[in-house]
Amino acid sequence: MQDLLKGEWNNKMPIPKIPIGNIIEAGIEWLTKNFAGLTRAISQFTASIIDAFIDILMFFPPWIIIIVTTFIAWYITKKIKIAFLTILGLLLIWNLDLWDATIITLSLVLFSTVIAVIIGIPIGIFAALNNRARGIIMPILDFMQTMPAFVYLIPAIPFFGLGVVSATFATVIFAIPPAIRLTALGIRQVAPELIEASDAFGSTRMQKLIKVQLPLSYQTIMAGVNQTIMLSLSMVVIAAMIGAKGLGGEVWKAIQRFRPGMGFEAGLGVVIIAIILDRITQGVRSRRT
Repeated sequence: MQDLLKGEWNNKMPIPKIPIGNIIEAGIEWLTKNFAGLTRAISQFTASIIDAFIDILMFFPPWIIIIVTTFIAWYITKKIKIAFLTILGLLLIWNLDLWDATIITLSLVLFSTVIAVIIGIPIGIFAALNNRARGIIMPILDFMQTMPAFVYLIPAIPFFGLGVVSATFATVIFAIPPAIRLTALGIRQVAPELIEASDAFGSTRMQKLIKVQLPLSYQTIMAGVNQTIMLSLSMVVIAAMIGAKGLGGEVWKAIQRFRPGMGFEAGLGVVIIAIILDRITQGVRSRRT
């Protein structure tokens, strides 16, 4: 007992360390060796799509993108104030010489969000309709949402190398939990009386899902999409550490060179993009109320 109080027990009887890290490293090494061709093909294909999207946006003069984005913000939200803030914010980004970095960041965010939503919503539907699957998926989502964001960058590098593809991979994994969780939540919150009514009319499982459950859970699903966009934006900024460039790259340069003014300007650009995307997605959500 005295040895325990003195902390000497571990020195006499060391407890073997569970080799979790070694297992993870061995698994990643095995995957990279056996699926190098597949990951290289995925990397090249993904990079070509992202580069093409960036080139398309870069082709148009900034003022055209600003006008179109402002019109979209006004058309969706029906608020002049949101449109005014959109054009003001984008003009400020242009004035700060951050336009190219903003286009790169916006492209990565939109691409990552689309992939996360395409994968996440079907998984959320499956989790909502199958209790056994939900019992497995939800703890995994808890694990994913509590894992530090920087950890997702580590396994991306061996598979896809430095650059936008690894950033996209890490961003999708980091941002997908809200899309899954809120899709499942929205479907499960549909009133049982409405489900019973659809059953009474002889609806099939697919008809019940498409015509009753998904429309009634639209608000919650869109809230998940909104959170996915916000998480994608935050992760894309962090992913500048592995060569993602964009506004996050400007922030990373400012840290390395100790230029707080430069870092504040890039951070302000991130805030402006986040507010614009948030207001637009909230407008899309409210249009179905």
